[in-house]
Parts: sequence; C-alpha cells; structure tokens
Amino acid sequence: MSETAQPSGPDLTKGIAASELPTGAMLLGHVGDDAVLVARQGEEIFAIGAICTHYNGPLADGLLVEDTVRCPLHHACFSFRTGEALRAPALNPVSCWRVERDGDMLFVREKMKVDRRHAPSGADLGSVVIIGGGAAGNAAAEMLRRYGYDGRVTMLSADDALPYDRPNLSKDFLAGTAPADWIPLRSADFYEKRKIDVRLGARVASIDTTARIVTLEDGGRIEFDALLLATGASPVRLDIPGADLAKLRYLRTFDDSVALIDEAKTAKRVAVIGASFIGLETAAALRERGLEVHVIGPQSRPLERVLGPELGDMIKAIHEEHGVKFHFGTSAAAINERGVILKSGEAIEADLVVAGIGVHPDVALASQAGLRVDNGIVVDEYLRTSADGIFAAGDIARWPDPHTGSPIRVEHWVVAERQGQTAARNILGQNERFDAVPFFWSQHYDVAIRYVGHAERWDKIEIDGNPAARDCMVTYFQAGRKVAVATVSRDLANLRAEVELEQEIF
Repeated sequence: MSETAQPSGPDLTKGIAASELPTGAMLLGHVGDDAVLVARQGEEIFAIGAICTHYNGPLADGLLVEDTVRCPLHHACFSFRTGEALRAPALNPVSCWRVERDGDMLFVREKMKVDRRHAPSGADLGSVVIIGGGAAGNAAAEMLRRYGYDGRVTMLSADDALPYDRPNLSKDFLAGTAPADWIPLRSADFYEKRKIDVRLGARVASIDTTARIVTLEDGGRIEFDALLLATGASPVRLDIPGADLAKLRYLRTFDDSVALIDEAKTAKRVAVIGASFIGLETAAALRERGLEVHVIGPQSRPLERVLGPELGDMIKAIHEEHGVKFHFGTSAAAINERGVILKSGEAIEADLVVAGIGVHPDVALASQAGLRVDNGIVVDEYLRTSADGIFAAGDIARWPDPHTGSPIRVEHWVVAERQGQTAARNILGQNERFDAVPFFWSQHYDVAIRYVGHAERWDKIEIDGNPAARDCMVTYFQAGRKVAVATVSRDLANLRAEVELEQEIF
C-alpha cells in the first residue's frame, strides 16, 4: 500500500513535452521507483503518487474530476493539490511532487512537504464520545483529529479488536489470499499518538441525553459535549431447530472470520444458508479453500432483488463454474449433526453451516434514549439525530437522500466511512450536508461488481454489453429517472456514472 510500483511510463525527471498533457488529462510516469501521476487543469499542473492508499488501485486508470482523482477500484478520492484522501475508503494521503515548467517541457522534481493541517476547531467541545468501533466510528475519530480538534475523543467499541477492514472478512482474508496484517485499519500506536482513547469490549448500557452522560455496563460513566452513534448492525439469527449447534456460524466480526478459517481446515462440506452478498462471498472464499459448497435460498436466482435477473444469472453461472451447488426455491427447516434439512424435504450433508440472511441495525440504545427511530435512527441531512449534539452514522442512520428524494438507510462500508467523516466535521461546526452517492462492490472469484446509486425498486433496466461475458453496464430507472448503475469490467464507466448521479438532485 505504498506509492512504489514497477516503474511504468516516462521518467518524469527527464521531462515530458507539455503537449503530451492537454488540460483535463492525466499521464502516468515515474520518479525513481515511485509511480507518479501528472495531471493538468488549465494552466495548473500537478504530480501525486499514482497508487491508491486503500488497496493499491491504479489512479491513472481512474477519473479526473476538477482538481481531484477518483480510484477505479473502490472510488476513493484524492486532492491533486495536497494529496489528501478526501473521501473514504482511502484514509492515508498520497505524496505530492513539485512540477517545473521550462519552455515547452515539464519536469517533475522533488517530493514536496505539504501542510495538510486544518485550522483548529471545536474549542467549545471538551469531550466527543463515539459509540462504535467500525467503519463510521473509526473514520469519525480520525477526521476529528485531521480537522484540528484537540479535545478528548473516546471511542467505545463492543468489539475485542481494534477497527478493522470488515469487507475483507468475507473476501480475500477468508479465502486465504490476504494476510492478517491487512485487516486492522490502524495500529494501536496510531490511536495513541493521536490521543484517541479506544476502549475495546466496552458495552454501553444507556445514554442520558439531558445530563449528556454515557453509562457503561460495568458502571463507568463518560460525559460528552457531542456524541456520535455508530453502533452498526448485527446478523439476523436463524430461529429453527438446531440453531444452537456449534456447527452453525455467522460472519460479521474478525473473530467470526478467524473461526470460519479454523473450521475450514478440517471441514469438507459447507452449507451456506442465504444467497446474499455475504453468503455468496463466503461461498466463493470457502470454495477457494477447497470445500464443497452448497448455497440455500428461497429465490430463483441470487441477488435478483438487488441487481436484477441478468446479473443474478451471471452470478449464479460464475459460482456454478467454480463448483458451487445451489438449492433455490426452499429454505432451511432444521440443522442437525449431519447437516441441514430443507423445507423441500431434501437433506444436505455438511460439516459446517454458515448463515447469511441479513442484518438488522443496532438501534436499541437510541430507542432507549428517546431518539427518533424508524427503520434506523432518523437523522437530517447533516446526520443530526432528534437530540441536540447527538449524531448517527453508518448502518444505523436513515437520512434524507437528495438523489432519490426519499429517506434511505444502506449497509455499505464506504457509505459508513463517509458518513463518519461528515459527522465528525459537523460535530466541529462545518454544517456539511451528506450528499454522497452510495457505492459498494462485491467480489466473486475474479469477477468484481461495482454499484453506484440506490435502487430499492426500479421499473426499467437497460443493459449495455453482455453479462454472460462478464462485461456490461446495467442501469436502473424509476419513473424515467436513473437511480443506480452496476458495472462488470467497466470501472471507469462506474466512476462516470457516480459523477452523473451526483449531479442528479431532487
């Protein structure tokens, strides 16, 4: 996750002709062993590190938008002026180089020391408390410090591990192709240096919105001037005979993923209950480990409700090509020592059972505190709850989406991080509307699906390309309005769709 890559393109220290870089263009080159991206907007010329700090995405294949570049893999956004990671999922900046013009030639010189500090803010806030150590909570804590807040920041996480990269738990890490050191978002030293008090295994019992006190289950009390709720979601649990057997697993936490990996070392057959994103990604990862995999679901094809029949058929075909066996049109009736009994009467032998049948937002604390709750914690466009000084972000937040014209709640990692960042800035008085277009990605073996927008329903689908060939763009419309776009093997088109949807506001 550095800027070092195999040198490609011209040696920028030797110069390039200015004509090679027209306005609105980018060019990939190198300075020594560092991959460097040069861009031009009008008479301004910039040079930054060419590798995304999230997962090494090639920024040269991304999209130039004004004085920023967006990564083609997971839509992180960087400033060409400062190298700052402006939008999650990237959290670290890229380097900047000085560019010198000599006649008709452009030369990239030395790395620059860039002051990315924001003006101090939040002086009237003695204490900010964050409940939740996931995507939103971590992003918020970091952003408070990036924006110059020097008061107390306390992150209360019910998890036993420091904030980690949750999407990877069902993807590369579970498949065995990503090392464990990829999983933590930050080290303990990172939080210590920034004086972020992270308390693991901390369970909150109640919130007093009037006295502005958080009470922990162990009796501890923490006062706050501002509070961010980022409690996330919990897996929906099966309620069938045998649901208490040890062979049944869920996948939500780092410990869950580690336990599955340990089980997979001795298991030969696994039954995955639920053809959701988490269920299918788990199926793919366990197939990569050599297990025989059976997927059970009541639908006729996977993910049809979210992606439509064409992409559903594509996903089914991909998994079948890798040996996954589907059992559709039925559901699990019971689990026993031999495996899973289906409502259809079929019995599936399995050493291991994984359930992925959805999640529900953890809103009990908010409800007990008297906050407005309706399919999540209701917030305004600034992510403020119904109580003064209390914000909510991530899987629990239901916000007024300017792109659909309706309140929505989504369970996407990137959305949670970006909401955490916006909430932090608003805690500090920035008054920034959350208007980011939702984005998520899903990986199935070597095929990635990227999705921007939000289509709870649609009445028309347009397909450009061929899903069966794993090369397409699927556009979803509601009442004549484009509401979402999914792409396969068309990453730049997905970025362009994101920009277009950003401009569509009710």
